[in-house]
Amino acid sequence: MPSPRVLFFGYSEVGYATLELLLARGVTVAGVFTHTDDGHETQWFRSVPKLAAAHNIPVFTPDSLKDPIWEERLRELRPDLILSMYYRNMIPTRLLNLAPLGAFNMHGSYLPRYRGRAPLNWAIINGEDHTGVSLHVMVKEADAGDVVDQEKISIGAEETAAAILPRIREAAVRVLGRQLDDLLAGRAPRTLQNHALATYFGKRTPEDGRIDWSKSARDIFNLVRALSQPFPGAFTDIAIDGKSTRLLVWKVQPKAAVEPSTTPGTILSLQPLVVSCSTKESIEITEYEWVKNDSSSTRITAPTLKPGYLIGR
Repeated sequence: MPSPRVLFFGYSEVGYATLELLLARGVTVAGVFTHTDDGHETQWFRSVPKLAAAHNIPVFTPDSLKDPIWEERLRELRPDLILSMYYRNMIPTRLLNLAPLGAFNMHGSYLPRYRGRAPLNWAIINGEDHTGVSLHVMVKEADAGDVVDQEKISIGAEETAAAILPRIREAAVRVLGRQLDDLLAGRAPRTLQNHALATYFGKRTPEDGRIDWSKSARDIFNLVRALSQPFPGAFTDIAIDGKSTRLLVWKVQPKAAVEPSTTPGTILSLQPLVVSCSTKESIEITEYEWVKNDSSSTRITAPTLKPGYLIGR
């Protein structure tokens, strides 16, 4: 009896590591759907298409799967099982139904919480103490299908997203590894999600990284550690002599109390760089860089600042 044919949809480090697992286990990978790298995104992860090509696996990088041509192509590939590992596009239900053994997705949260996009970043921004990975059945609604297996991953009170990414990759490989035989045999366990506990967060946009200095020191601290490298970074703008300049903020530390009358966003000192935030709180910015406030984000010399200047205006 021939081994089941797996159609793999994947990207980023989790996509690479789980495809590597399938190949190491001798799984027949009929094709790989992935993404072309975005020149505006830091490529901190290994290349799924290069790994697939090195093993002579057909690679496809459509911008969308809505065109009927992709249903024809999938039928030609004759998948028995579909696996989606950090693939960024929605896969239409009619395509999921082509695999008789089912279609399963690895989501980067401990479902049912944090369905949707960028779950790790959102979890840190919201001050959560854990995230996770969840292997679940793919259905029309994003991340809402029955859970096959999952693992919790702790988030330390001061950890950045970058510190947690390797643990997410390792957990995803463990979860898929222990369920792979059952997935290929069509007998993977299923547990209904408690939809009453579900939360959903959408795709983050560049503007979501703007620091709101009226928030608490802890809220700003969480935003910065969630978006620090390799992500685009939190930021704030300052206008000097009618010219707007952007400050990319990579690391901060909540500081001592300030006068209650201090306006949020006031520069309190330059060395170290300390800025007031919500009532009686301030933030020390310990790692940062100045860039042009345009699409180029070119590094520039720091502007001349003085205590009392307002930023984020």
